[in-house]
Amino acid sequence: MRTALVLGTGLIGTSAALALSRRGVAVHLTDHDPEQARTAAALGAGTDEVPDGPVDLAVVAAPPAHVADVLADAMERGLARGYLDVASVKGGPRRELEARGLDLTSYIGTHPMSGRERSGPLAATADLFEGRPWVLTPTRDTDTEVLNLALELVSHCRAVPVVMDADAHDRAVALVSHMPHLVSSMVAARLEHAEEAAVRLCGQGIRDVTRIAASDPRMWIDILSANPGPVADLLTDVAADLEETVRALRALQSSDEDKRREGSTGIEGVLRRGNAGQVRVPGKHGSAPRVYETVAVLIDDQPGQLARIFADADRAGVNIEDVRIEHATGQQAGLVQLMVEPRTAPVLTAALRERGWAIRQ
Repeated sequence: MRTALVLGTGLIGTSAALALSRRGVAVHLTDHDPEQARTAAALGAGTDEVPDGPVDLAVVAAPPAHVADVLADAMERGLARGYLDVASVKGGPRRELEARGLDLTSYIGTHPMSGRERSGPLAATADLFEGRPWVLTPTRDTDTEVLNLALELVSHCRAVPVVMDADAHDRAVALVSHMPHLVSSMVAARLEHAEEAAVRLCGQGIRDVTRIAASDPRMWIDILSANPGPVADLLTDVAADLEETVRALRALQSSDEDKRREGSTGIEGVLRRGNAGQVRVPGKHGSAPRVYETVAVLIDDQPGQLARIFADADRAGVNIEDVRIEHATGQQAGLVQLMVEPRTAPVLTAALRERGWAIRQ
């Protein structure tokens, strides 16, 4: 691939353009908002000048509701040899294109499974997709050359290609992305009018659950409007679980011992089902989840503290597999949780203590 045209310079489009530009591809940028395309160009994502002729690959990074229109226009104008989109829903746009009678041999639907709470070109990074799954949904009609161009794009972005059926993809993202986002938003909504004294008690748990609720509502309306059925089906199941859980909690309030026992069994059931589901979430680099041991270190909120901890871990020969930070309420301090292989935890604990760090047992 020598040339590409990115239509839509938001977070995903600009990030892909940055990655392609760094790999030597001549990238042209366009957007319904010319100022946004100019911003992406200024960031080094390419040029907002019109290409002289057809490019090798056109990447449509428009919202799901507009993907079919943008793709159809680009294909009718012959802007590229191959076309793909990066929308988070795959079945609907393809059916819209088929209904228009377009030749779809030069098209493949794709979806990079990566993003951020922020949107727009200023939030874009060339490494946004690194190590992340990038779904490709070819059909029997997809031209081999177009599939190869898509795979080349994925490679340039250092993502991991995953081939799926379009409708299976839409059901999957409803489960792992769309439904969780709505649940996160509903939990976060409980905080809107909560008493300040209660909100000040927020810890890492509520931060973890509500983090994705900070995303742009307009973007999510577009996404959910393109995949409402599978999301609604999942929320129906969640609603049934909620009803059962509420009944179990009410039973725990009863003075009747049998009802309390029944309520306890119901709560234990939903918690154990949660355990069983959580262990299926892929671990580091998409591999099977592994059990790590946590070394908790108290730190002051000062520049260089994290760098010192990582440097001390490196001197001890210990690889930090993951890290979390829990900030202390009302204090300029926090708790850094370092996840390491169980056999290395005593080594790291001893090394950090020797270097003056306060270890929380």
